[in-house]
Amino acid sequence: MGSHLRAAALCGAALALAGGTLVALRAWARLRKAPIALPACSTAAAAAAAADQDKGHGKQILVLGLDGAGKTSVLYSLATNRVKHSVAPTEGFNAICINTEESQMEFLEIGGSESLRSYWKMYLPKVLLLVYVVDSADHARLPEAKQLLHQLIQNNSTLPVVVLANKQDLEGAYCITDIHDALALSDIGDKRKMFLIGTHVAEDGSEISSSMKDAKELIGQLVMETQ
Repeated sequence: MGSHLRAAALCGAALALAGGTLVALRAWARLRKAPIALPACSTAAAAAAAADQDKGHGKQILVLGLDGAGKTSVLYSLATNRVKHSVAPTEGFNAICINTEESQMEFLEIGGSESLRSYWKMYLPKVLLLVYVVDSADHARLPEAKQLLHQLIQNNSTLPVVVLANKQDLEGAYCITDIHDALALSDIGDKRKMFLIGTHVAEDGSEISSSMKDAKELIGQLVMETQ
């Protein structure tokens, strides 16, 4: 996968932008070396995940975004392949592990409230990948989400970033192209792998959407390439 590869999900349809040409993310998936199986397990061992950070374990995927963006719901859906909404905001850390055929992916979510954002940069240097979740329907807070994202990655020009434009199912949600512009993703630079995928977490207990499956598959592939 070229270093200039960028992906977007246009109003729910996953697309990839590479060298100015749009190709379906599914076509990208067919170019993978092998299928990715993601049987899931969940854990509340946030302290263990933090300890791994201190040891330079370097397998964590950091999940960040403003409070209310839907980070926890996205994480549990990725882990279980079933929709599970989270009502209460994460007050601290939340850890989820997902086993693949190749390795164990460890997701570490840090709450998005203002009091917790000072911890974000502490964990950023040792992770494989940043997953940044935004609420597509919360137009008023997109400038804040943009500012925080740009501040996070300004000193790391190569860290892969997957932006999940979440809550695409809500009325008034910005389309993916609008999210791309609102977050000024074109200004982030060409050295990193950057992806933008529209997601939503629908009815509790239902199977996750195809866009969420695409996000899960993409994250797994990026982890294998980065390790």
